[in-house]
Amino acid sequence: MQLVFATNNQNKLKEVQSLMPKHIKLLSLKDIGCFEDIPETQLTIEGNAIQKAEYVKQQYGYDCFADDTGLEVEALNGEPGVYSARYAGKQRDANANMNMLLANLKGNTNRKAQFKTVIALHLNNKTETFTGICKGEITTVKYGDKGFGYDPIFKAEGYIKTFAEISLEEKNKIGHRGMAVRFLVNKLFEHNV
Repeated sequence: MQLVFATNNQNKLKEVQSLMPKHIKLLSLKDIGCFEDIPETQLTIEGNAIQKAEYVKQQYGYDCFADDTGLEVEALNGEPGVYSARYAGKQRDANANMNMLLANLKGNTNRKAQFKTVIALHLNNKTETFTGICKGEITTVKYGDKGFGYDPIFKAEGYIKTFAEISLEEKNKIGHRGMAVRFLVNKLFEHNV
């Protein structure tokens, strides 16, 4: 069975494919010929995930799921949140985003944060959402070279290493996206997909 994952992020695609049952082949946006920027104009992470999944279904006709993820930092009133990918500007530069976040937290002892992923599944003309949250803290400097996005400055609760220092398998076990994907996979089994 084929299912579209509304992303062109190869890191995300690899991460999610490793959690899917072997009989489900994920197609990226590139695989279906979608090269435009899908609108993400909602004010919430949930809203953006739903918007992306519905866009693919309406424009391309495929059953699809889409995710949106945000890093929510307690001392910054939930920033960068829905703006995580574009925190330091439209160029979506991970290093610039991390540098800005670290600068905004400079001198702050409250480093509590959480990653939140929402997956919206558009299947059989219905949309359902699945949420995964990983609580942790922001480090004061970057550690590690694995992962992507804010991984080098995020440590999950109970861990001494950042997401960029642990294996993909370990990150999938404890991480926000892995959690949301497991909820998604359970729902696909319920639908006999």
